[in-house]
Amino acid sequence: IPSMRDRISAFLLLCTALSALMPMATAQTRDEMVREDKRKVTADGFWIYNDLPKAFSDAKKSGKPILVVLRCIPCHECVKLDDDLVDKDPVIRPLLDQFVCARQVSTNGLDLQLFQYDTDQSFAVFMLNADGTIYGRFGTRSHRTEWLGDVSLKGLAEALQSALDLHENYPAIRPLVAGKNGGNPEVPSPEKYPSLAGKFTDELNYQGDVAKSCIHCHQIGEAQREYYWHRGDSIPEQVLYPYPHPKSLGLILDPQKCATVKSVTPDSIAESSGFKAGDVIKTIAGQQPVSIADVQWVLHQTPSNGSNVPVRVQREGTAFDLALELDSGWRRGGDLSWRTTSWAYRRMVAGGIRFGELNAEERSELGIAPDAMALRVQHLGQYGAHAAAKKAGFRKGDVLLGYDGRDDLQSESELFAYALENHKPGDHVSTTVRRGGNTLELTMPIQR
Repeated sequence: IPSMRDRISAFLLLCTALSALMPMATAQTRDEMVREDKRKVTADGFWIYNDLPKAFSDAKKSGKPILVVLRCIPCHECVKLDDDLVDKDPVIRPLLDQFVCARQVSTNGLDLQLFQYDTDQSFAVFMLNADGTIYGRFGTRSHRTEWLGDVSLKGLAEALQSALDLHENYPAIRPLVAGKNGGNPEVPSPEKYPSLAGKFTDELNYQGDVAKSCIHCHQIGEAQREYYWHRGDSIPEQVLYPYPHPKSLGLILDPQKCATVKSVTPDSIAESSGFKAGDVIKTIAGQQPVSIADVQWVLHQTPSNGSNVPVRVQREGTAFDLALELDSGWRRGGDLSWRTTSWAYRRMVAGGIRFGELNAEERSELGIAPDAMALRVQHLGQYGAHAAAKKAGFRKGDVLLGYDGRDDLQSESELFAYALENHKPGDHVSTTVRRGGNTLELTMPIQR
């Protein structure tokens, strides 16, 4: 019998092969992909397809827990775990058989009070009781295309087994999962957000252009941010920096475990809080985590102005009580630029520019100090609102040295955060740009 390592290696090799074959599959339209997925999954009969009421009804009758997989169909770039491999894996499939399994391919009509997760991804798993109590979440992302440090088949298997253990002891373990359900969102379901209202309904339109009728996960996050931005309000830090990844605090968790510390970054919040490699997180903020995503959930709920988050770890067989010591501004260690939402940010505060950071050699050649602001225009939008910077005089290759009087914004992420928190649509920002041997003063519009 092949080992788990062998299965994961085979999985990665197959993913590589599938990526190589991707251009051959592009002839299939997005609409065809959605329809084919429905045909294939419903014909197999294992997953309840886009019908959460049925999943809850079946779970109440059977006494089984529910597994809900939110999975965007047309998205190739951020696929985490290939569906067929998950279904057929010899370790995972027997675990799936113990759940009522529901596959949700759109967020139209999704209950946002129950299903709260990092929407800048296209693969998210919920394990829950039929009464709506969430046992745990699985699925995270910290890069646009690389995911090996975030999820794995073994990690999914561990999360599923942990959820089954919690279910077996429910409701006695309710205190360990009580905090996994969130508060009230701005709207009850995605199509109720102002920027999506009138464009989408609460269900897919299989009689028409089904792909265009689908609300994707990232559109929820974009609509949430625009909810504040279009009203002229500052975007709250919790919304601007959602679901902070533990590694932004220096806490590197093993993607093959429920919540085990793989390493700790030197001089980080995690190190100063006392974490060590090998620590197993038993509870965080009183909750029992089943994955990295559960740790992110706790961080997401933690106040942005700072807090000490209690953590109980097991270290070499002994229990230790620690605390993540989070000061004001702790969320800002996260990176906004990898998120799908960053496309909207570039329109809103950068006129359609995608910036890149200069390396040490490039800075030396241009005579720019190592700690000075230096963001190169890597891409310049050409159409609509994304052409605003081009119309303002920016060119590809320009180096941004100053933005609104600031010369200390070291990354695209920092620029986004500063502008979104300090400006409103209709403002104009002065910028300083290096072009060749010349220094120019250009004005950047802030847009809706």
